[in-house]
Amino acid sequence: MEEEEKIQAHVLSVWKESRGFFTGKGKEGMLILTNKCLYFISKTDAGIKWWGAIRTRQVVRLLQFKDVMIVEDGYGLEKLRTDLENKKNQKISFNNILHIEAKEKTWGSVLFLDLIDDGDEKKFQFSVVQDWVKYPISAPTKFLKVDWSGFVKYIKDKQIITK
Repeated sequence: MEEEEKIQAHVLSVWKESRGFFTGKGKEGMLILTNKCLYFISKTDAGIKWWGAIRTRQVVRLLQFKDVMIVEDGYGLEKLRTDLENKKNQKISFNNILHIEAKEKTWGSVLFLDLIDDGDEKKFQFSVVQDWVKYPISAPTKFLKVDWSGFVKYIKDKQIITK
């Protein structure tokens, strides 16, 4: 992480799935957009009480305003640096993103991301979850319709395109 990074958006309860045949199950986490990179944090040291309170506040806000370009309080750069020490968390450079777009589905809004990761092309989709079932495993039951357009525009504006 670079010293002059600043968090531009912080979205909790994000469901990440790989796209393709036999991709397996999804993963819950946070999607954090900084002025330098995009991060998917699936393993965090943030407290469970904080997570629950912020997730509830986020759901209420997204039901009203839909825009995901929000910075949540209680999670700053220091906590992000700590979480990035866990190798299961993913850092995505803007210039490694080959294609990014948002689409509306009948069940919710989806952010599609095609990227280069360790020399391989990978395809993911991200959705914001409103409700979860926790037993026997954690899985989303209801997704939110959100506005990813500011998120997509921010990344596209920051990419350095080279041929």
